[in-house]
Amino acid sequence: MPDAAPDDAPDPATVFTPGAGTVQISEEELRARVATLGAQIAADHAGEPLHLVCVLNGAFMFMADLVRAIDAPLTVDFLSVSSYGSRTESAGEVQLVKDLDQSLKGKHVVLVEDIVDTGLTMRYLLHYLENREPLSLKVASLLSKPSRRTVDVHVDYLGFEIDDAFVYGYGLDVAHRYRNLPFVTSMPSEASEATGA
Repeated sequence: MPDAAPDDAPDPATVFTPGAGTVQISEEELRARVATLGAQIAADHAGEPLHLVCVLNGAFMFMADLVRAIDAPLTVDFLSVSSYGSRTESAGEVQLVKDLDQSLKGKHVVLVEDIVDTGLTMRYLLHYLENREPLSLKVASLLSKPSRRTVDVHVDYLGFEIDDAFVYGYGLDVAHRYRNLPFVTSMPSEASEATGA
């Protein structure tokens, strides 16, 4: 008999229903857009020492597909920051959880993020990475919520601009779950309220 779901777990019947929220990006749309972004990054960095930095955990699926879409030699690294804690909205205070393993000096760096929301985390990351002396620094983000922006940050390679909604799937989670969904979807507002999302 399977373990009972935790009391705070979202109702799978609600969470796993595509079309329930305002944001819906299919597996096919994701695949096509990532292929386009990969081709753009490869063209922009032809013959250059290209290095991609993935922001864990939300961007890992986007990163995996993106590097496979870049037809050029590259290296990768990972870092992790926390700006949410147990909350579903950023507290505006960013903490480095996992640092880089490799130097950025002398490399053209593309920072790979899952979503740019208020821009506070991205501003912190850009400042942090710029101090590592890369030759150049650009941003690739799967999603952007411009209506939530409180600081101006530029996204060089953007997947999709979305409404202000709680999104999950394709690496993004609900209480550490549902990252494995092959599409991006959002909860209706009543479900978000019920789950604390």
